[in-house]
Amino acid sequence: MSASAAFESTCTQLEQVTSFDSLSARGTVRLALKSAGLDAREVTTAQMIVVLKRVLPAELKVRGVKNAEEVCSVIASRIVADGATSSSQPRDSVEEVFRRLGGS
Repeated sequence: MSASAAFESTCTQLEQVTSFDSLSARGTVRLALKSAGLDAREVTTAQMIVVLKRVLPAELKVRGVKNAEEVCSVIASRIVADGATSSSQPRDSVEEVFRRLGGS
């Protein structure tokens, strides 16, 4: 199971900004994504930014992170600056894939 660049970048940044280890960071971000109805394999940078602003702060507060909103804001700005946007473009729709395969 391969996770999106936005997910990987968010987890890495969360480890750097908090005392979370890799497993804790990944689990916390996955729970936030699940609450938002998103999947770590397909989440885009734009979607992750929304999760960072609206969902992840509450998850971090539950886990004892002080200034959770500020932490999430820092992570969001780093993700945008890192250029995760270019590697997490929305995937083609099913129809677009079949259209290319069918040659029409």
